Amino acid sequence: NGTTGIAVGMATDVPPHNLREVAAACVRLLDEPNASVEQLCEHVQGPDFPTEAEIVTPRADLLKIYETGRGSVRMRAVYRVEDGDVVVTALPHQVSGSKVLEQIAGQMQAKKLPMVADLRDESDHENPCRIVIIPRSNRVDVEALMQHLFATTDLESSYRVNTNVIGLDGRPQVKNLRTLLSEWLTYRIGTVRRRLQFRLDKVEKRLHLLEGLLVAFLNLDEVIHIIRTEDQPKPVLMARFELSELQADYILDTRLRQLARLEEMKIRGEQDELAKERERLLALLGSESKLKKLVRKELIEDAETYGDDRRSPIVERAEARALSENELLPSEPVTVVISDKGWARCAKGHDVDASGLSYKAGDGFKAAAAGRSNQYAVFIDSTGRSYSLAAHSLPSARGQGEPLTGRLTPPPGASFECVMLPDDEALYVIASDAGYGFVVKGEDLQAKNKAGKALLSLPKGAKVVAPRPLASREEDWLAAVTTEGRLLVFPVRDLPQLGKGKGNKIIGIPGERVASREEYLVDLAVLSTGATLVLQAGKRTLSLKAEDLEHYKGERGRRGNKLPRGFQRVEGLLVEA
Repeated sequence: NGTTGIAVGMATDVPPHNLREVAAACVRLLDEPNASVEQLCEHVQGPDFPTEAEIVTPRADLLKIYETGRGSVRMRAVYRVEDGDVVVTALPHQVSGSKVLEQIAGQMQAKKLPMVADLRDESDHENPCRIVIIPRSNRVDVEALMQHLFATTDLESSYRVNTNVIGLDGRPQVKNLRTLLSEWLTYRIGTVRRRLQFRLDKVEKRLHLLEGLLVAFLNLDEVIHIIRTEDQPKPVLMARFELSELQADYILDTRLRQLARLEEMKIRGEQDELAKERERLLALLGSESKLKKLVRKELIEDAETYGDDRRSPIVERAEARALSENELLPSEPVTVVISDKGWARCAKGHDVDASGLSYKAGDGFKAAAAGRSNQYAVFIDSTGRSYSLAAHSLPSARGQGEPLTGRLTPPPGASFECVMLPDDEALYVIASDAGYGFVVKGEDLQAKNKAGKALLSLPKGAKVVAPRPLASREEDWLAAVTTEGRLLVFPVRDLPQLGKGKGNKIIGIPGERVASREEYLVDLAVLSTGATLVLQAGKRTLSLKAEDLEHYKGERGRRGNKLPRGFQRVEGLLVEA
């Protein structure tokens, strides 16, 4: 049985267990006194609470609890999906359904559960636990929602285990499973021995009395005569028939009517039965192995009579994880727009004509990026620093936005050049127009503070080139074109993946030419295998298919090959699948 208690300077927390499992472990210990805790745990698989909620503590942790006597057990509510609704059918031990409802409702009121539309308690006599959680739509990830609720409400609860008990020596001690069962078996064997001894004493006393009663029956007339004629019949009876005081008292206390009715065969029959019982008791008390067999047999019978099946299933589950603030937000398509003077806003949808939005006098469109409302918008300034703000926190595109300098603190004179909404696990190529760059992970673009983080180191006179997303680092190619009409194509895998820095040389441009702005990197494009590269120069375009690009392929950092006449001043690169 489970128990919890606090004494002076110590506490006890023993969870309830399954009777059949504990009995099986005790039988194993009787059969194999040297059985280890691990072997006993083949029978005692874990605590068993009076509820059908799942025990999700890993088996290795449960074994450690039974080896040390300390730890904690986690229980998780059981749920199923009915017609799109989540129905909780079992709560952890001692968890109140009304408290769980209150916790979930509190999150809904605080707008921390936008994916839940309603909550109902349908518990009754037939269904003691039936809590219904109604998602806002069938697109809601029920598994992620429940993981969040397990992590943030009492739908998952922990129970401390501290098997601090008073042992046979009368002292409190934290005991492991083997010590607990061994001491209990010692106590049980002692209890059974005392029970048998108590019965043996009663049997022997009864046999002794029956011997006296038989003497009285066989000499009934003389016994009656002594009782009638003697003032003190007890000593006379004791002397005449060699009776003990106990036997004489018993004869004298027996009614004459009862004594006369007694038959010799009845007395002798009872004597035979009691003699057999005495032999059996003496055999049990005289043999330790027979005594253990009796204890074993009684354990098995009691487990069969009073035991039941396990109620709390032990299930391997992943650890519950609460959803972050961004994950709790609705995921809607948005476009983040920045202006020349660093004003930012967030428009709903991806089909937004960013250049056609209204801007303040003297201001105009600078850059835009499409993404989801629960992503972070990353801004890169002219010094190579990156900053991030939650996309949903930016003002609506119905107005003219707000200056980023009101929420971020770039270096004096810096301007915001690029905006993007990166995925944390995605990869991007980031570069300076001096021809240096590297591959960066989406999460490394984000900055945690207002002052941003140093992302790209810029050589003298260089500017930032807008990052390009990668589909496959191993298979993609990178095309780089300069103002001198030089084009170089090489595998992206030749570029290192860094968190920040200057990067490696993409295309060879002399540093003094970059500083004087005589030559610099115009644009980058990421090409998948078989893609067509389109070059734009004024109103003219040039499409280079896979076979045409072979002429421009080379090692990373080379000068690249000259483009045909008329494309010496390329303004941009496009990719066609």
